[in-house]
Amino acid sequence: MAETSTSSRSSSFGYSSSGSPISNLAQDHLFTILLRLPADSILCFAMTCKKFRALAASDSLWESICRRDWGPKSVEALIASNFGLQQLPWMRLYKQVSRVDSVYCRKLSDPDGGLGFPCPRASHSLNFVSGCLVLFGGGCEGGRHLDDTWVAYIGNDFRRMLKWQKINSGIPSGRFGHSCVVIDDFLVMFGGINDSGGRHNDTWVGQVACHESLGVTLSWKPLVVGSNAPSQRGALAACCIDGRKMVIHGGIGLHGVRLCDTWVLELSENFRFGTWYEIRTHPCPPARSGHTLTCIGGTRTVLFGGRGLRYDVLNDVWFLDICDDNPKWVQVRYELQNVPGGVSLPRVGHSATLMLGGHLLICGGEDSYRHRKNDFWILDINAAPSITMQQPTTLNSMQVSVKRWKRLKANGYKPKCRSFHRACTDNSGRYLFVSGGMMDGLLQPADPAGLRFDSELLLVELVLR
Repeated sequence: MAETSTSSRSSSFGYSSSGSPISNLAQDHLFTILLRLPADSILCFAMTCKKFRALAASDSLWESICRRDWGPKSVEALIASNFGLQQLPWMRLYKQVSRVDSVYCRKLSDPDGGLGFPCPRASHSLNFVSGCLVLFGGGCEGGRHLDDTWVAYIGNDFRRMLKWQKINSGIPSGRFGHSCVVIDDFLVMFGGINDSGGRHNDTWVGQVACHESLGVTLSWKPLVVGSNAPSQRGALAACCIDGRKMVIHGGIGLHGVRLCDTWVLELSENFRFGTWYEIRTHPCPPARSGHTLTCIGGTRTVLFGGRGLRYDVLNDVWFLDICDDNPKWVQVRYELQNVPGGVSLPRVGHSATLMLGGHLLICGGEDSYRHRKNDFWILDINAAPSITMQQPTTLNSMQVSVKRWKRLKANGYKPKCRSFHRACTDNSGRYLFVSGGMMDGLLQPADPAGLRFDSELLLVELVLR
């Protein structure tokens, strides 16, 4: 950052008689002002004169902008990954991330390689925490649940084949369709279904530790939450907000009833106690299961898709911000036929993950005809704050659909069509890990009896040219 200018001011207003007031501001003051502007405004500002052009293109300014827009954790993780991105000018990197149009896929696992490996499964949980991937539970062939936990240390080397380590703990009990989110360096898990059809509403906290002698360990403990808690359910959606809270929505409750309620879990500082409370709003998303709920920064979340009450597959998008005492769901309406790339967006059992640059990456899932997908879509939520301040009826559906949705090209390894897989990102948000899922059978692809389960682990990388 430039040092403060000591040039004299002859005018009583604090600037010289020649030039505009802003041209006489010290560079560190201009730097501070620019950091309050969106990136497009900074680029326009740079076109006004040579002095501003040099400042607005400085590497230190754009590194600060990257930290502002992507978060310091993402930027530090990008630097630590040591794949040459830190050698690019930050301004160029910012532009590449904002214009990303493709992903590169590769296999990170070899289930037939003779090493210990998680068996094929779906509706499990997959999280990146403390430099490790953690996989728990899920359902497998025959409608049976699994109760095993697997960990694989990654660190900063995302592209190597992984070595899984099985952890035998016996708790929590076996289940599928549960939710598990990362809060600080802890895992917080809720709900799920067992192979007898029983639903859970218990809450667990897991902690990963790395030891030189023991390798990676994971310990689970039940969270004390009191009597006020969400009802039993599975196939729900959940995410972490504000760095300290867990939000859940919907799912399949007792007797197969789909739910539409929203709950927030507040955790104590020591992660031993928690308090659940329900958010009641009108309107709210209709009841559903197999949908996604993703935090897009702070206390803001976005909900997409799922299966509704009539077993129809949904394609609606809802935003929720619970930062104040008046949380409100707002639906963003769009016309499906105006989405670039066709009509393949309604889906259930997909994944929706916030990536580097504020891109919500949606992959896989299945439609109303049980056709499974292997495509990648971006839902651009950078304008979410302005959208959530408007009434749904005032939105231009044509503009929203064209600007928000973009289908990405997929290069490298061709992933299988899958649904009810699980996905998570590394700390940078550039790398997405995709695990397991249900596949089409070899004989009857659209018949539930023809289903098979997958055990692959994929790495999906945002391509930055």
